[in-house]
Amino acid sequence: MLRSLSLLAACLGGLAVSACSPATEGGTDRHVAVIAHRGASWDAPEHTILSWDLARAQGADWLEFDVQRTRDGVLVVFHDDSLDRVARGPAEDCSGFLDTKTWEQLQRCDVGSWFNEAHPDRAKPEYAGLRIPALDDVLARYGPDARLYLELKDAERLPDIAHDLYLALVRHGLAGAGADTGRVLVQSFVPEALARFRGWSPGTPLIQLVWDSIPGARLDTALAQVAGYARGIGPAARITDARLVEAAHAKGLLVHPYTVNEEADMRRVLRLGVDGVFTDRPALLRSLF
Repeated sequence: MLRSLSLLAACLGGLAVSACSPATEGGTDRHVAVIAHRGASWDAPEHTILSWDLARAQGADWLEFDVQRTRDGVLVVFHDDSLDRVARGPAEDCSGFLDTKTWEQLQRCDVGSWFNEAHPDRAKPEYAGLRIPALDDVLARYGPDARLYLELKDAERLPDIAHDLYLALVRHGLAGAGADTGRVLVQSFVPEALARFRGWSPGTPLIQLVWDSIPGARLDTALAQVAGYARGIGPAARITDARLVEAAHAKGLLVHPYTVNEEADMRRVLRLGVDGVFTDRPALLRSLF
């Protein structure tokens, strides 16, 4: 079942080839984008400034992050619905569902110390005390010169979050009249959210995320539907096979599997001819090119 579309803009028609990396895995000379999943989140706490800065230093072509909204309407960058896995701090502020907290409450949460606890071999003192970033701050820091791959979270329950994201991108010159839409990709598991976003920003490339394998009898029809509004698909790595890649390419769609962290798996999807790869380890993926 299609749940959303993920796109690698670097290799899209009309976008700069320099955004991609040459890959020779499997004996072909082509371009594959390195997409830093929540930053260099293997080596640093996910969705933090230090993680994205490190991803750029490791050669990532795109910085990927998830967009959510607080109870008082502030767009923030965070993955889980719940704060419990990565947030440390006062329970009333830093546990439970993110969308039940205000922006002021979230600023009392440490989202770096968990990484040091979970990965002592990669721990660093500077990770302790890192905060959840507001989307505006992320766009201000990276929008001028980085390529940004944004995922709309909770788009079924909060359909207007797509418009909130569009307005934020307009504020930072990344959508709307005169914007360089070649540096932004928007992905979601919710086709309706992507359709709504496309209505406001038809020039922004969209990616449909895909979780479940699509039966062969429905594959061509499903991908043809996706090609009507998106530039690519972001399938889970476990369902990414030659059949899917070939069928997507036949419909003119890019293929960006997620999330690929082991070298053997990276080599496998590269041999399939994918156009980009989501990874927590951009340095390792880059080393294979």
